Amino acid sequence: MGRYDGIEELEPNTNGAGLRIGIVMGRFNIDVGDGLLSSCTAGLVKHGVAQKDMRIVTVPGALEIPLTLKRMAQSGKYDALIALGAVIRGDTYHFEIVSNESSRGITEVQLATGVPIANGILTTENDDQAEVRMAQKGLDCAIAAIEMARLLPRL
Repeated sequence: MGRYDGIEELEPNTNGAGLRIGIVMGRFNIDVGDGLLSSCTAGLVKHGVAQKDMRIVTVPGALEIPLTLKRMAQSGKYDALIALGAVIRGDTYHFEIVSNESSRGITEVQLATGVPIANGILTTENDDQAEVRMAQKGLDCAIAAIEMARLLPRL
């Protein structure tokens, strides 16, 4: 029973044992991407996901991530997916386009396919902000992917 008497509350389940997780990482800003990927995979292992049940795919940048996620989601091979990458503000409007469109695409893929996707594409003002956030964000995505993969079948 949860915090509310008489109301069923589904508690979070972060046990990743037996789950198949796909990760798509944009290679643009590769140092940040590698930091995200390292903390993400470590978090998945810590929560019981076997390395043999993970697949890592890299793509050129954030705009290529949604299409790759869509193909992976449609394959039926994954319980959850994770998007990793970094979009760091430059001197042009391109930052806003890439940030908004990659996020929109990821949301559309998970809504269309029913496969949960943890969005770990950092959007920061500079490299320092991205480096500060990458370890925690990678871990957060690992936990979110597991939790959502466990939650959806229970609904």
